[in-house]
Amino acid sequence: MKPLNFFIAAVCLLTLGSTAISCAGKGSAANAAGSKKLLVYSSFYAMYDFSAKIGGDRVIVSNLTPTGVDPHDWEPTPKDMVNLEKSDILVCNGASMEGWLAAITNSINNKKQIVVIASSGISYLPNKDSEETMQYNPHTWLYPQYAIKELENIRDAFIKADPADKAYFELNYEAYSNKFEALDKEFKDAAKNFKKRDLVVSHQAYDYLCQAYGLNQLPVEGVAAESEPSAKKMAEIEDFIRAHHVKVIFGEELLSPKIEETLAHDTGITNIEINPLEGLSPAELSNGMEYISVMHDNLEKIRSALD
Repeated sequence: MKPLNFFIAAVCLLTLGSTAISCAGKGSAANAAGSKKLLVYSSFYAMYDFSAKIGGDRVIVSNLTPTGVDPHDWEPTPKDMVNLEKSDILVCNGASMEGWLAAITNSINNKKQIVVIASSGISYLPNKDSEETMQYNPHTWLYPQYAIKELENIRDAFIKADPADKAYFELNYEAYSNKFEALDKEFKDAAKNFKKRDLVVSHQAYDYLCQAYGLNQLPVEGVAAESEPSAKKMAEIEDFIRAHHVKVIFGEELLSPKIEETLAHDTGITNIEINPLEGLSPAELSNGMEYISVMHDNLEKIRSALD
């Protein structure tokens, strides 16, 4: 993780009394009916999607991590800090995902702002890669049951910030938690029929999903996907692919495909992209893709690899 810009704190102090630069910096914004919408910032795509699902038309949600950027490498800019200073809620995953979180929350002087750690209450799996600074594997949202817990934590924060809309947020939570329950059942039913159990993936994002559905994950890179594997590890992965008759290696759009393409070429298997919902492409967003549809797509790709 890159160090935070050294003058972020100074920017925050200088902007406390400034006028808003955009609607995202004005605090709660009035809607057409005259009530106020909560101004919410999310740390990366999955948190953005969950916030939008719970908040509906009672919130304005902005995603901090730009499209096409790996959130493991992202850090707030001074402009982000200005906007965050005036926001009502910041939604983060936690579990080591946002390495910048402590620094910015210590810099922001907004006592009314609520910081949501969406994964609070979830049993974290340790990060087994000793070369990385992340204490836990943060990819909790990829297991639908844990995603439901994240929806719940976001719902509770929205109710705290806007008690008048409690019933509305609860209704949205019920609707989407039911859909996530159905998604979990689809994964469970599919997993019962998998002939194979081994997934070779570009980075160690699928620990929670694999643990839940009885799968084995072999990652090329660690949880933050920051380092290339050694020649020794590459050889071990190739041996594993051949020994276990692996058909597919799963890469990701936000990561360079070079390593996966090399492994696929050397072992004669297929390289397919799977999406850990850290970010969606402009095309995916314009096509209306979101958590449920992406997870369905992931399931079909996993099914094709393990059947």
